Amino acid sequence: MTSAAVIIDPDSRDFYVRSMRILKDANVPFLVGGAYALARYTGIERHTKDFDLFLKKEDFDRATKVLSEAGYKTELTYPHWIGKAYQGDDFVDLIFSAGNGVAKVDDLWFEFAVPETVLGTEVGLIPAEEMIWSKGLIMERERFDGADVAHMIKNVGLELDWKRLIARYGEHWRALYAHLILYGFVYPSRRSNVPRWVMEELSARLAEEVAQPDSEEKLCYGTIISRQQYLLDIDQWGFIDARLAPLGNMNKKEIAQWTKGIEIDGAGT
Repeated sequence: MTSAAVIIDPDSRDFYVRSMRILKDANVPFLVGGAYALARYTGIERHTKDFDLFLKKEDFDRATKVLSEAGYKTELTYPHWIGKAYQGDDFVDLIFSAGNGVAKVDDLWFEFAVPETVLGTEVGLIPAEEMIWSKGLIMERERFDGADVAHMIKNVGLELDWKRLIARYGEHWRALYAHLILYGFVYPSRRSNVPRWVMEELSARLAEEVAQPDSEEKLCYGTIISRQQYLLDIDQWGFIDARLAPLGNMNKKEIAQWTKGIEIDGAGT
């Protein structure tokens, strides 16, 4: 696979290849995502400094152990979703969830991984369905991944496992439906890339839901799609943060750390 790799600095390329080899030799399962997966599913080349490796949370400690033994500096940047491994100016992201606590990496990511060659190394790419799942819940003021979702549907929509994709979104299905509505707006000549039954099922869900009275719980799901833009709702207006367990997958300490990180990272998820 050459696309997103063609203009990488040679030292960075060697670092990425070495990182993958260390994990492979130690039998630590991982998948490649980011620009490499996007190029595979859309043909869009996006040259970034990031190199995203996805793994299950239970494999994170083993991954950082073998990388540390190889001379890397490692950190658990945010305990609920990501760590990093450094050597000089180069680094790889070790991702086991999403910043909102959703889209956790599990066995299905590996079961449906797509074989590919990245930087001359045979690896698995994160599945298109899981990539749409995670990207579809990023709607920051500074970063909105809706165009990536639309481009993926345009290119691989006819190949997607739509039942699995809907199941992945679960109670957040309205976010998926919103992307599909926008997709039909963006590509009227490619609307059939989303099967008719998908739109009918989600339309039926919507019709059933709007016929019901408002929820008695004062919930805000906005924090799922943006870590900054709905803090006012939680902090001042008395809404319940949908990220917070047991409704979500995060605890108060993780949410506080992730919120504090806005000062360092910017608002992007």
